[in-house]
Amino acid sequence: MSDWKPITLSELWDQIYKTETDLNGNLWNFWQLIKIDPVKWEEKTHGKEGDGFWVIAICGTKIIWYNDIEEGFNISNYKIYGHIAEYWCNQDEISCCITRLFKVIIGH
Repeated sequence: MSDWKPITLSELWDQIYKTETDLNGNLWNFWQLIKIDPVKWEEKTHGKEGDGFWVIAICGTKIIWYNDIEEGFNISNYKIYGHIAEYWCNQDEISCCITRLFKVIIGH
């Protein structure tokens, strides 16, 4: 892990913009409601080395965040703003997380 470097904000924005060009309809509308400008949140078990992980969306008590150790997006719960409560190591694309969270919200 000595060669590992956290994703840069510019690289993260590139992934977000690429995803946004592929979204449409209800998923586009949902994304517009939940997205935020990326901000680093703390995660106690693995987030110290990169000074946290980038959160890109908030929906109720759930967040979409980028795990740059595993190079993928995740959905986690949070109780305190700025603190990721659950560590996941999925390697999902942003659109997969948006779709999963949308289905949770609409009850499918």
